[in-house]
Amino acid sequence: MRAVALVCTLNPSPAASSSQLLAEQTLEAFGEHGVTGEVIRVADHDVRPGVAVDAGEGDAWPSIREKILAADILVLSTPIWLGHPSSVAQRVMERLDGELSESDDEGRLLTYGKVAAVCVVGNEDGAHKVSADLFQGLNDVGFSLAAGAVTYWVGEAMQGTDYQDLDTTPDSVASTTKTLAANTAHLARQLRAAPYPAS
Repeated sequence: MRAVALVCTLNPSPAASSSQLLAEQTLEAFGEHGVTGEVIRVADHDVRPGVAVDAGEGDAWPSIREKILAADILVLSTPIWLGHPSSVAQRVMERLDGELSESDDEGRLLTYGKVAAVCVVGNEDGAHKVSADLFQGLNDVGFSLAAGAVTYWVGEAMQGTDYQDLDTTPDSVASTTKTLAANTAHLARQLRAAPYPAS
């Protein structure tokens, strides 16, 4: 089983990123269920705007898309900005919209049978709203969602502490991340064994 985590921080590498930290912790939790994977920081790549699967020469999305389609699980990790997913996460969702025009020989979207999960970090309220927005979009473009498909941390509103600034991972976050990994890996295995019917 394979997972790919798209980190949607606004900052390219090597800047520190709470979104990347939580994504890495999530992949580590997946490892307990036989799932391997990689983290891709989207801001490090020239992902063009639009809703096509390929925006032409220089567009980095096709190579990222190839990794998504080769994986069983997609993780989106985003900060909260002004109560919403980051603009990078929105761009990823827009590019995933291109999957609505792609299908297999039986009429199923190529994303059918793949499972998605979400990581959210921020020092303002809004983790449930952000995950709800992403859940709806991910489901619209063909991904399935397990129970408990989000892990998140939000600090005190109007304060400057980031997730990466914490001395230790809060037990509640660690527990939620473990549940996300267990349930998402379980659903991915079930869908691999019993694919959705032809459309």
